[in-house]
Amino acid sequence: MMSDGFLSQDEIDALLRGEPDASSPAAQDISDLEKDTLGEIGNISMGSAATTLSVLLGRRVSITTPRVSVDTLKEIQNKYPLPYLVIEVGYTHGILGTNLLAMREQDALIIADLMMGGDGSNPPTQLNEMYMSAVGEAMNQMMGSVATSMSTVFKKKVDISPPNVSLVDFATDSSITNAVPPEEAIVKVAFRMEVEELIDSEIMQILPIHVSKDMVDSLMTAVQEPAAAPAAPKAPASAGPQSNTAHAQQAAAVPAAKKVAPDVAVQPVQFAPLSPAAIPVADTNINLIMDVPLQVTVELGRTRKLIREILELAPGSVVELDKLAGEAVDILVNGKLIAKGEVVVIDENFGVRITDIVSPLERAGTLQ
Repeated sequence: MMSDGFLSQDEIDALLRGEPDASSPAAQDISDLEKDTLGEIGNISMGSAATTLSVLLGRRVSITTPRVSVDTLKEIQNKYPLPYLVIEVGYTHGILGTNLLAMREQDALIIADLMMGGDGSNPPTQLNEMYMSAVGEAMNQMMGSVATSMSTVFKKKVDISPPNVSLVDFATDSSITNAVPPEEAIVKVAFRMEVEELIDSEIMQILPIHVSKDMVDSLMTAVQEPAAAPAAPKAPASAGPQSNTAHAQQAAAVPAAKKVAPDVAVQPVQFAPLSPAAIPVADTNINLIMDVPLQVTVELGRTRKLIREILELAPGSVVELDKLAGEAVDILVNGKLIAKGEVVVIDENFGVRITDIVSPLERAGTLQ
């Protein structure tokens, strides 16, 4: 906004970048046609993001029903006074500006539990660094899919900057992001997100007005570009009436000619017996989460005690476990049994030597 008739440095920079003044009525005006267009863009791009998330989680994911509205960040905070996980990326090529994706913390916890090997029914109570890393990587892959689908739709390259993930409490934090003033008009595209029976919630995409208009213009330009007409095949040089008559006579004569097949020995075909083959596991999807840390635990044994017996424990008490001396110990990853091994001593530290990998059938039996 101008002060004493002069432009601020931010406004000068925005004009140099070709961005409209966000405070002007023209910049804040989003027509119904533009809203419908943004909804269609959201349908296409978030459909791709849902596919990416489904691959990461191994669950059916749908992100549908976009609802486009013009709000401010302050209004969004007042409407949704809950903790949200917010990923902020910048469009750096094809479209210039900021893009925010906001997901409820409870939904992010379920996604984190699924990515860490859980079943989503008993998610953690708070997002620690490990879970933030897992969900951040998932949302980063989703935004990458969004950029790729937009490149296809807009018929031009669209690139994004590395994401910035943060946990924001809409009820208490003063602002969602520093990239957009709290009172400035923005476009909010709300989607319904479902992950099988675990999540039925809402995910929000938040865009500055000028970014939204740039997306609409890009789609309109791509639609209006005339498709390249296929080259018409060259007509063969006319050979005159006599040539055409000769071709017709030859074509008519072809069916009259009959070919007699020579005598050949015919035997029934024999197929080799089918045997089940192991299906190789593709590395493409697992590479996306190779950097996610996991908790590895070696369990020596277990037992059950009454409260009275627990209270009677003292230094020197002996607790008998359910495993025999020399029996293999259990190796668990995030609480799930994956292998068995024997305890060894490495220098001055305990270690475990893996002696057996638990089969998928046995692992399924341990899931509750």
